[in-house]
Amino acid sequence: MMISTAPIPRHRRSTPVAALSLCLLALLAGCRGSEPPGPDDPAQAQAVEAAAAIDAPWIAALDADVSRIDDAMPGDFGVYVRHYGASPGTLDRGGDRAWYLSSTIKVPVAIAVLEQVDTGRIGLDEELVLARTDFVDGAGDMLQHKPGERFSIATLLEKSLRDSDSTATDMLIRKVGEAHLNRRIRDWAGDGFGPVTTILQVRYDAYGPVHPGVADLDNMAILRLRNAEAGEPRLQALADTLGVARDALDAGSLDAVFEAYYRRGDNAATLPAFARLLDRLAAGELLSPESTRIVLGHMRGISTGDRRIAAGLSTGTDFAQKTGTQLGRACNVGIIDPDSGRHGATIVLACAERFDDIAQAEQAFQSLGRALDETLLASRDR
Repeated sequence: MMISTAPIPRHRRSTPVAALSLCLLALLAGCRGSEPPGPDDPAQAQAVEAAAAIDAPWIAALDADVSRIDDAMPGDFGVYVRHYGASPGTLDRGGDRAWYLSSTIKVPVAIAVLEQVDTGRIGLDEELVLARTDFVDGAGDMLQHKPGERFSIATLLEKSLRDSDSTATDMLIRKVGEAHLNRRIRDWAGDGFGPVTTILQVRYDAYGPVHPGVADLDNMAILRLRNAEAGEPRLQALADTLGVARDALDAGSLDAVFEAYYRRGDNAATLPAFARLLDRLAAGELLSPESTRIVLGHMRGISTGDRRIAAGLSTGTDFAQKTGTQLGRACNVGIIDPDSGRHGATIVLACAERFDDIAQAEQAFQSLGRALDETLLASRDR
């Protein structure tokens, strides 16, 4: 059954794609069997994506549920779901626009690092030295360590993905190079990603337009801003750090500062583009089997996802995921049953923005998990 394309409240549109022939999916599967797509073949991945867009009964039910979730949450809620298996299909409620990804960019960072492990350029046991310039605010325990301490690539990957440690992430980006990282993301996913930067650069790019003196602050001065409560206290702390009056800052509010930053399009992507990356990861097209296992293992074991999509899924659901949170922004992306790849995996991405409180976004994520459980995941076993 086709879903109506009538406008949905607050300018969002559900765009499940019209039915395609099942033989196309079979044909593509046959092609993959004889000539697997290479790591730099996003066009092939897009063809597989189109084959997975076959209409399915669960799409209408999930679309209705997500519409209700979206209407109940202040702000905007973007969702993209692609399911493989007996009832393949795609629900796209993210549209063509880019969504700010926050810490979910740590997934492509990990892939870029492990790709170099696979080629022999980097060793998992290779150690990086923690520098004073690496420190940046965020989760994890790296801020408790001292400059000069050494950490293996394997340890930094675990901290970045499982604990969402931004200092560990920036050390990994420093190792592979920002330009290389962005080039490889384009190779893997095609169009749809904006520039990915270090986490520390996010802070400079957000606060920079507020006052020219921000560019002269070292990372430790930026780090100390976290001690002030988000909002007006944070801006007053910035003024104090710069040694200027509060009214010398070109900032009406902290929310306005970050909304201006989000409009840049850095560290953002369309949901289909990020889905393409996750799809190819699960299909084994980007990394060796061992490196794929490492990424998915860390994503299964994250310490930051208990109050989002996973909270609405049935106990025991195999969900490899990553979360991200920043002022007025939150995301949760992942793969349900990732080991089944294009035989039965479900790619899920959800991003929330302009909510009043993070608890509202978390409730929306949890409701999405329940909706997935009651529609798509329940129907796949029938």
